[in-house]
Amino acid sequence: MTVGYAQLWRADPGGWADAGAAWRGLTGPVRQRADALAARAAALRPGWSGGAATGAQGRLGMLREAVTDVLPAVLEVDQTLAEFAARLRVAKARLAAAVAAAEAGGLLVDRTGVVRPRPGERAGPAVAQVAAEVRGALALAGAADREATGRLAELARAAGSGWVSVPPAWRPGPGAGPAEVSRWWAGLTPAERRWLVRHEPARVGRLDGVPVAARDQANRLLLAGWRAELAERHRRLLRPLPAGPLEVARLARAARAEAALRGLDALGERLAGAEGPRAYLLGLDPAGDGRAVVALGNPDRAGAVLTYVPGMTADLADAPGELGRAARVLDRCTALAPADEAAAVLWLDYDAPDALPEAARPGPAEAAGPALHRFQEGLRASHEGAPARQTVLGHSYGSLVVGTAARDHGLSADALVFVGSPGVGVDHAGELGTAPGQVWAATAPDDVIRLARPPEDLARRAVLAGTPFGPAAAVLDDHELWFGHDPADPGFGGRRFPSGRYGHAGYWDPDNPALDGMARIVLGR
Repeated sequence: MTVGYAQLWRADPGGWADAGAAWRGLTGPVRQRADALAARAAALRPGWSGGAATGAQGRLGMLREAVTDVLPAVLEVDQTLAEFAARLRVAKARLAAAVAAAEAGGLLVDRTGVVRPRPGERAGPAVAQVAAEVRGALALAGAADREATGRLAELARAAGSGWVSVPPAWRPGPGAGPAEVSRWWAGLTPAERRWLVRHEPARVGRLDGVPVAARDQANRLLLAGWRAELAERHRRLLRPLPAGPLEVARLARAARAEAALRGLDALGERLAGAEGPRAYLLGLDPAGDGRAVVALGNPDRAGAVLTYVPGMTADLADAPGELGRAARVLDRCTALAPADEAAAVLWLDYDAPDALPEAARPGPAEAAGPALHRFQEGLRASHEGAPARQTVLGHSYGSLVVGTAARDHGLSADALVFVGSPGVGVDHAGELGTAPGQVWAATAPDDVIRLARPPEDLARRAVLAGTPFGPAAAVLDDHELWFGHDPADPGFGGRRFPSGRYGHAGYWDPDNPALDGMARIVLGR
């Protein structure tokens, strides 16, 4: 439908987002109903046999399947309403900007959206420009409305014809690239996609090239199982052992499992919450220290997408805090450009070093490279419309992950950003394969990462310090870090942006100019 000026001005995006959250909340009752049917079947089984019993068991199983098949559709409604709300916010921001421009230029905008000069004044080019901006905002709102209406209408039809249908047997092989995966997914019907989300969530949820919305649906269906797995591991680790090294190790593992469980619960609260941009769960693994990939806003719909790679000690326990850093960059993007759609992804899909001895080696970064490469390729393959501006940001050891992936595999990114870096695995920005002028770095003046010198440099300084040639240590290259030339040094060939004195973890502090710099790079400003 056509959206009018007054209609858009009065529209309440928050109400639509709340409606989506309400639909998302239905997943709990649906699961409870399915579990109740399973429990009823289990209760009947011991004391009832024969043909009638077999028929009753089969019927209960069919009812449970039918109830569970609703889950992807419920999440789809939630996503549809959340994405409609997000595009409505952007349309309203564009309309507000057009009206502000009209007021600044001495123009009038009436209740129908018509722009005209003040009485007695002649119409100039500003009238046409503001009118075009108003029409653009209304067109965006209208397109969002038509799309949401179409998606909801398809779901309404599916309620009568069947939520799911079995897809063809072929699946992309382990070596299939994201582009091939995207073509396979595009060839399926909506009902076949829902069947895959419902019956093969572990495959769909991790498959780069599958749309973000489908991956989110699949991974949310797995979330309760992942939590149960982690809780059981924690329970087993609580069993005491005789005093000794094994007991000390058990206590340490139990503490890590408890921390991971708290982190998973905090992520679950963010996934269930209605505040802020809708969160999309793109991957989670409770094994080991745990991994998580979470997007704020839908990267498939946004014009600017940030992928943030954290550094040493980052694990599932830290995921909520690391997601908060991505959220602060996204919030600053919204403040700088409310009329632009942006999304931010926490990519914690590698085994980050747990301590300095491990962080002194490039092995974890090298192991992470192929996965980061595939993930970025997947974002390109599943994106809708014109390509997004993709920015990959690495902090601390995460900057080495980003640099190594770009060097060894290539990264589908329009800009690379390194903050608090110990080196990125190359000595010059030109070795990263990114467009000239799109490699950025910042290091705080008081960041201890500046002391991350190569071992041979530290050895030379130590030797010279104990000799009459001690002053010669001052002329050694202060820009060589543990993993290559400092990317924040002009000699690296990238571009620098400023940071205040906030230490190694303060780049996201609200008062740090580095936060503004990161947001402007994401937006392409």
